[in-house]
Amino acid sequence: MRPVLEHLAVLPIVVPLVAGALMLLLREGRHAARLTIAFASLLVQLGAALVLLLTTSDAVPNVWPEGIAVYAIGGWPPPFDIVLVVDRLSALMLALTATVGLTTILYSTAHWDRPGQPFHPLSQFLLVGLNGAFLTGDLFNLFVFFEILLAASYGLLLRGVGPRRVRKTLHYIAVNLVASYLFLIGVALIYGTLGTLNMADLLGRAAALGPSDRALFHAGAALLGVAFLVKAASWPLNFWLPGSYSAALPPVSAGFALMTKVGIYAVLRIGTLMGEDQAAAAILGPILFYLGLATLAAGTIGMLATQHLRRLVSYSVIVSSGLLLAALGLGNQALTAPVLFYLVTSVLTTAAFFMLTGMTDRTRIAAEQAEVRRPAAALRRRLPPYLGFGVREPRPYETGEEVGVAIPAATAFLGLMFVCCVLLVAGLPPLPSFVAKLALLSRVLGGTAGVAVTTEGWALVAAIIATGFAGLVALTRIGIRLFWTGERRTPRLRVLEAAPLALVVALCLGLGIAAGPAMSFFEQTARLLHEPEIYVRAVLAQPISGLKSSEAEP
Repeated sequence: MRPVLEHLAVLPIVVPLVAGALMLLLREGRHAARLTIAFASLLVQLGAALVLLLTTSDAVPNVWPEGIAVYAIGGWPPPFDIVLVVDRLSALMLALTATVGLTTILYSTAHWDRPGQPFHPLSQFLLVGLNGAFLTGDLFNLFVFFEILLAASYGLLLRGVGPRRVRKTLHYIAVNLVASYLFLIGVALIYGTLGTLNMADLLGRAAALGPSDRALFHAGAALLGVAFLVKAASWPLNFWLPGSYSAALPPVSAGFALMTKVGIYAVLRIGTLMGEDQAAAAILGPILFYLGLATLAAGTIGMLATQHLRRLVSYSVIVSSGLLLAALGLGNQALTAPVLFYLVTSVLTTAAFFMLTGMTDRTRIAAEQAEVRRPAAALRRRLPPYLGFGVREPRPYETGEEVGVAIPAATAFLGLMFVCCVLLVAGLPPLPSFVAKLALLSRVLGGTAGVAVTTEGWALVAAIIATGFAGLVALTRIGIRLFWTGERRTPRLRVLEAAPLALVVALCLGLGIAAGPAMSFFEQTARLLHEPEIYVRAVLAQPISGLKSSEAEP
């Protein structure tokens, strides 16, 4: 059993890579075959992630040394090998990625999944990048997986028609290319000073640096930090997000729910591994905190200013990133567990809300419906001169392209899902975002540590309460306009698009019901994160797995 489990760590990378390559080889007419490969790939990824989550937790103890699975790709002795490392945090992110990926793929089959558009191969390559970023124990390979997920996201954003989508995608590409360039320079500086890019090996070598080399190392780390903050949509580097996310098709935006959290994960992972550098922490902590507050403010202003639901959801992504960055910037280890709880909840909330926007768009019958009903000649004159991948986007009021069985009481279903998503974004009881925010507030106010509350702590408390209230006001205003005022119609909803939305909302409700066990899991995950010597010992002590070491193991 143990040799089989050893190779689970590489499955979340290999399976979507092979699935995406296979789908590229299929003809356009083999739509059913592509769907079969996509769903099989995601089910394997979800199964592997759940097994890794169980074996790295207390549910199935003593499976891995130190509770951390290490897969050495070539079997070379550490720190020269390229390693994949699975601890509780990375296993949690793998499970979250597979869940969001499976629901968005199922959702896309109702309207937005059509032959001629390489949606499924690009989605698989996006999963390769996400899973690899969560698994890698090497800084350069973190850069490589970042580039894989970004390259796939460029193609996914360009799906569909319209000059606005192309323009926003070009902004997205330009900003991320600059961030990738800074990332690569930072990696080069760190390698030049330390002679290693293995994350577990960074801690010991950085501690032994002289003053001149340490300054160069800090410069490289600062460039890495800027790149991570761009990925995390931190102010003032987040102006690309609202436009690009709101211009993308709903299943694409829902699949991007994890994109900004990759930057948060990188900040958390590298920050905890380098946490013993007190001088750097004293500088970077306040910077992270105030950037987080500024991000919260920018996202809140955007939510209040916009009148478009999908753009408002995009600003809520910025708000969630700001809250996470500000909480991490306080440097209080007791906040890590609520931060992880809120991270998981915000990802599921964002994915659900973007799915919902693809359905609520069909309730409006004013200018958009009139546009659809214009004569064919007028429509041809108004079409843009280019189409993403040469295929038009399905129109929201046509039923000929819909797949599946319509559900009854569509408006009631949409209203219920909208209320649940509003409560999740605003952080109101009894949903898990409220539990996560309450745990965060209680610990900032000294509920567990019994220490005096700092000015920064009070500022974070005020910001969390203010952003929750502002989000409630903004979403209620749009909900009233969407469901109660103006001319509207009852849309036709498919089971294939309603079921994944209901599943994600049900998962959020389940997290709220099981808040106690969930918080216990996040507490243990946070404890291991803040004991980096366990991670270092697991990776560097001996070659634990891989091609050569597994052959040598008795």
